[in-house]
Amino acid sequence: MATGDTNVRRSRESSLQSDESMRTLEELRLLSEEPRMKSTGPMVSWESELTSIQHSLKFVLKLKEEFICPICRGVVLNPQQNSCGHIYCFHCLQELLESSSPSSPVCPVDRAVITPAEVFQDNCCKREISSLEVYCTNSPACTSVLTLNHLQEHLRSCPYEQLQCTNPGCRTVLQRRCLQEHLANTCPHRSEPCPHCRQLLQFSLIQDHMQSLCPEVEVDCPNGCSQRIPRHKLTEHRDSCPEVHTDCSYKKFGCSVQGTRGNVRLHEDAAVNHHMLLVLRSNAHLEQQVEVFQEEALLRQREVHSNSLLIAGLQNGIRPLLQQSNSHEHSISTAQRTLSRQEDVLSSIQLEIQQVSRGLGPSLKELEQLRKSLDAVMEEVSAAEALREHLGSLEEKLKRHSGLFDLHATQFSLNKEHLQELEVMSYDGKLIWKIEDFRKRREDEVRGQAPCLSSVPFHTGRCGYKMAMKTYLNGDGEGRGTHLSLYVVLMPGDFDALLPWPFRQTVSLSILDQSGAGNHRSLSFRPDPTTKGFQQPAAESVSNVAVGFPCFIPLNMLEASQNPVYVKDDTLFVKVKVDMAGLDQL
Repeated sequence: MATGDTNVRRSRESSLQSDESMRTLEELRLLSEEPRMKSTGPMVSWESELTSIQHSLKFVLKLKEEFICPICRGVVLNPQQNSCGHIYCFHCLQELLESSSPSSPVCPVDRAVITPAEVFQDNCCKREISSLEVYCTNSPACTSVLTLNHLQEHLRSCPYEQLQCTNPGCRTVLQRRCLQEHLANTCPHRSEPCPHCRQLLQFSLIQDHMQSLCPEVEVDCPNGCSQRIPRHKLTEHRDSCPEVHTDCSYKKFGCSVQGTRGNVRLHEDAAVNHHMLLVLRSNAHLEQQVEVFQEEALLRQREVHSNSLLIAGLQNGIRPLLQQSNSHEHSISTAQRTLSRQEDVLSSIQLEIQQVSRGLGPSLKELEQLRKSLDAVMEEVSAAEALREHLGSLEEKLKRHSGLFDLHATQFSLNKEHLQELEVMSYDGKLIWKIEDFRKRREDEVRGQAPCLSSVPFHTGRCGYKMAMKTYLNGDGEGRGTHLSLYVVLMPGDFDALLPWPFRQTVSLSILDQSGAGNHRSLSFRPDPTTKGFQQPAAESVSNVAVGFPCFIPLNMLEASQNPVYVKDDTLFVKVKVDMAGLDQL
């Protein structure tokens, strides 16, 4: 609004800030001549950063009318004053000039023509606005109060500011104070070492790694034995696995039994007598062969002896003929070498016969003692194996039943919550909210505990808008400590893509009289389609900004013991009604 003080301030600032004003005027002229051209303007950083949240700011003191932009109805940012005395946000005036023809931009308050050459930047008003005290946008969680020009600086370190997780692939949004804990311990996209091999992996991939790749994880034997072996020792385990198919170790003596290693070992323990008979038969066969060799050796010795006698006789008879026998020496030398080899063969056969004869005697006694010991051990092992298998089956059953119980408990809890919500669900744009333990809940708010109460959601139809009520029993904003605050909030719904936006239906909020006289207290508002609170809620958000009445009813009137009676038996009833006129149902 134009005032005498404003005009005086305009004259003073025109002389002190002529250079900066000329730059602003030049930019506004360009915007007027080229309405489609975008310009960043001379707006300083903190004001440009506050543009997106200027309508949701909560000031400690009620904002003066002269500090409210007549175009956007928010606090003026980078104030520009027209010749008519009204002050606008720079970006609002820029958009007005762009949307109007070059010859007809007018003030939205008094319809006075806006001449860009007469518009200047109001630095005095700018200083006053920048020093206004405002609540942190994360209130009531954050209780900080600071000047408007320091709000953005505070938000860069506010522990309650909503931030997105920085781990690649994670889209979770949470408060700054919870971010470090999320990054370190709860984010499914964080990097963690495998609990077995300590390899650093993405947390969501650790289970797949352990199930199929980790070399240190114990897995069931692929051959079906009851042991669990580290994955990298499976090849080594095969050499001792009782379920691997193998031959009896007495195969070389004639046993043809085949089967799993465990069964073959049982067979070897149970068939000691049979195996000893096979060994004896093999030894008997060897002895027969040795006897044959001995007989052949005796025959050859006799032949050698007779040959030696013959050679001796011939030597006596052929001495005169030695000179003629040189041609026969080679044959004799060959026969001697052959005889030598035969003697070596006989010697080795004799040694083998002696070793076999010495080993058979004590081995039979030891084998008999081992058979008896093994029979006793096998009985104990069989009993222990049966007991271990029984315990294993009981443990598996216990784990399976425990898992099923946890699953049923979780599903029961979800079904119970869903049933409670369905019991009170409304689809006609109306909801009566019963708030019990009123005084205790208000005392909790005074102490800073649970500052806001939220109702169950309600809908304007089966496929309509999804909404809810919020209340501050000890007041919010300018009504804190003196009034009850009552708001309504739009929530993401299943059919938002089919509904008209922004939300335009009139909303009535009421506190119901419990005396029976029907003296309900009600206030209504029609949504401002330019505010974000009535735009389509983002799918990933919980809800839009709440809109309503911070000073709905004084607390002393609410709890007064007279007619109307709003609080009875420590219970308060709150009602919301959405005007359904003109709203087509899908």
